[in-house]
Amino acid sequence: MGSPRDTREEQATVVMDRLAEAYPEATISLEFSNRLELLIAVVLSAQCPDERVNETTESLFETYESPEEYAEADVEELAAAISSITYPNSKAEYLQGIGTRLLEEHDGTVPDTMEELTDLPGVGRKTANVVLQHGYDLSAGVVVDTHVMRLSRRLGLTEESRRERIEADLIELLPRERWKAFTHWLIAHGRAVCSARNPSCEDCILEDVCPSSRLEE
Repeated sequence: MGSPRDTREEQATVVMDRLAEAYPEATISLEFSNRLELLIAVVLSAQCPDERVNETTESLFETYESPEEYAEADVEELAAAISSITYPNSKAEYLQGIGTRLLEEHDGTVPDTMEELTDLPGVGRKTANVVLQHGYDLSAGVVVDTHVMRLSRRLGLTEESRRERIEADLIELLPRERWKAFTHWLIAHGRAVCSARNPSCEDCILEDVCPSSRLEE
């Protein structure tokens, strides 16, 4: 078991500095060309691998290019177009609802505030944070996906189990200018080393400061 730094602030600094050096190119893996595509892709990515989302949106974005087309879409046809995605029926309803709401309340544009985004069907803080960060270069919070939840707890940055409370802890610990990158560093490290079931502690650059390390002292 590694020995974490004396305070969570010191621990967070060590974690960020090492991951920044290890994954300097880490960024979003969803593919999109505008804010509407970004919003749709992130909604589809809930509990679904980004690779599968990208495979689906390649044709989806050719068929549905505007809020009007989502709003006017037949829900069953929309569900068929995203059938390889998890929960296609529910997400098809979200997409149609998003198109309708964008037209009725936002003149067909993707809003740029947390409150307005989370008022859209199927959009929570995680999705809204991604859209703000990558669509508007605004950091209103920290994106907390499954990797961030797992690694933040393992690394001693939080003891919380609920997504919202983990985000609140991370916002207190991390400088705002690193909120966006932090998520991508943890996702990259979670995929490469710190997997859910069998983390490769022996290959981990954070092993010596990780309180959850499986290596014996």
